Amino acid sequence: MLQIISAMKRTMKAALHILGFMTVLLACETLKSQQLPIYSQYMMNSYLLNPAVAGHEGYTSLNLTVREQWVGIEDAPSTYAFSAQTRLLRNSFISKSANIRKRRKIASRSGRVGMAAYVFSDFNGAFNRTGLQGTYAYHIPLDRSQLSFGLSLTAFQFRMNEEKMRLHDADDELLLNTRKTAIIPDANVGVYYTDPNFYVGFSAMQLFESLLKLSDGDLGPGFKMVRHYFLIGGYRFEINRDLIIEPSILFKTTEKFVSQLDINARVMFNKQYWAGLSYRTGGSYSLSEESIDGVGSSVIVMGGVKVDKYYFGYAFDYTLSAIGKRSWGSHEFMVAAKFGDTARRYRWLNRY
Repeated sequence: MLQIISAMKRTMKAALHILGFMTVLLACETLKSQQLPIYSQYMMNSYLLNPAVAGHEGYTSLNLTVREQWVGIEDAPSTYAFSAQTRLLRNSFISKSANIRKRRKIASRSGRVGMAAYVFSDFNGAFNRTGLQGTYAYHIPLDRSQLSFGLSLTAFQFRMNEEKMRLHDADDELLLNTRKTAIIPDANVGVYYTDPNFYVGFSAMQLFESLLKLSDGDLGPGFKMVRHYFLIGGYRFEINRDLIIEPSILFKTTEKFVSQLDINARVMFNKQYWAGLSYRTGGSYSLSEESIDGVGSSVIVMGGVKVDKYYFGYAFDYTLSAIGKRSWGSHEFMVAAKFGDTARRYRWLNRY
């Protein structure tokens, strides 16, 4: 009897540790408006938040983002993301390149279809998410404005790193029977409206609310991916030919009513330099009957420069809570390239 009780205690202890790890993961992810990666310079590439943005400008663009969260804290979150998008136009950068390479003409396109892809790897302590997303977008011209719709199919691999786990009994049967990886499919959808000065978009992410389950049977709990909603909007005030001021907001929420608001303001000089300031509210996350306090609000300073077709940006996040005093802030670097004539930005005005 004592052996049975001892075995039951070991099993319960391992189960509680695995549950604890998963709770910390989901808490940290949601506090950053995650189970999804968080970004501070999303206004430079809103496709990361809304699939309807894919190809809406008419450019063929590539974007690389590297984010290190709470530098100085061991195993703090970090994100690496690469995205590519284009508009399927007869005289787009890709179409012209294909014509020259293949020495033939391709059929005329309506100019309404956008395509994009997005790869990311998100690290958070002992856990890692590596994902791939493919996107189809359709753009409808409306006089001097444009209405866009987008759909993305996505999948990511969730992986646990045993080397970063510290359990009391590493040989427990429950831990040994727990899978260390899982593949999760999902989908995102969005709508986006823009004119030369104003833009607004709404998107829903993780539509399937897929179940993440690392153990078979009743050996371990399963955790559902929570649906996320994003509302983004902004307006460009052209003060003169060399100065543009762009206030914007990003509202994020989930079906668990965890919400966060970003209030942003950017100033662009001579279409080559920009500087901005953002304020991000804090939040909290509730799991079952336990509530975990948020990491507090943040102040974000950003800036960048455009050199020919290339864009370089940097953002620094300072968290207005105790964790901000224990770290050297969060740092985000962005490098982008946009190919195509800048006059083609609003394709519905001069499509071919």
